[in-house]
Amino acid sequence: MSRTSYKSSNKSSNKSSNLVQRYAPWLYAFWKFSRPHTVIGTSLSVLGLYLIVLAGNRELLLHPTLLIAPLIACLCGNVYIVGLNQLEDIEIDRINKPHLPLASGEFSVQQGRLLVVLTGIIAIAVAASQSPYLFGMVGLSLAIGTLYSLPPVRLKRFPFWASLCIFTVRGMIVNLGLFLHFNQGFPIPAKVWALTLFILVFTFAIAIFKDMPDTEGDRRYNIRTLTLRLGQRPVFNLSRAVLTGCYLSIVAIAPFLPGVNAPFLMVSHLTVLATLWFRSYKIDLHDKVEVARFYQVIWKLFFLEYLIFPAACFLG
Repeated sequence: MSRTSYKSSNKSSNKSSNLVQRYAPWLYAFWKFSRPHTVIGTSLSVLGLYLIVLAGNRELLLHPTLLIAPLIACLCGNVYIVGLNQLEDIEIDRINKPHLPLASGEFSVQQGRLLVVLTGIIAIAVAASQSPYLFGMVGLSLAIGTLYSLPPVRLKRFPFWASLCIFTVRGMIVNLGLFLHFNQGFPIPAKVWALTLFILVFTFAIAIFKDMPDTEGDRRYNIRTLTLRLGQRPVFNLSRAVLTGCYLSIVAIAPFLPGVNAPFLMVSHLTVLATLWFRSYKIDLHDKVEVARFYQVIWKLFFLEYLIFPAACFLG
């Protein structure tokens, strides 16, 4: 499909769009450019780690204002990573994700580059002004995000390295870096290690599932995803099995975690797991829209963990 046809389809959709899309199209395009599900996940990870530190030491001098700088640094880093990926995937996204602003023509390549450069600079500058832990976390995340998308390395071409990039950043670097920043250093308690390992493995499931709705463009441009190598059903089953293992592991270790309410943690995770399996039985893997919706369900469960775990810490 041509760039002109994307623009015309976008204009026609504006007639029935929300007010932001109609009266502030640039802002709406930027919201899409930032990939909202990743923005929400990043925001909740910052909030969740802040609350866990606060629950563990309520005499520690923490104020909501201390959230602002880490949040700005992490969100700008988020936009840098997803924006760089879109800059390198414009042709692929015209097939897989034509609604994204670079693929649709809402943003020019020059605008995309400017946004990526600015958000990258802001992320590094704000993190450097706060603590070595936050600076290290943001710097490592941006470096890995660059290697993930940018030629000649472009690790996203290889399933193992692509997954490793995603779950290393989301699972380990972000959680440990934020905790060390808010806690002002070591030690890292068992409950934070438990959350980190949960998110680490959970993000692996996200990493292998995320390409399931995008097989057409990935096949055309030789992005060798796990879905193209193994097929949709094996990858779907693997992702669900990994998520199941995450939740059952937390249920198993909850009684041995100091500083958390074990019954709450166990019941909440079993409830979420039951919901996941119920939703998974209804999905038609041949329907791209249904697969994409289930992928968003997985992200919502990811969001929920950053609310459940801090709640268990406060109740503990």
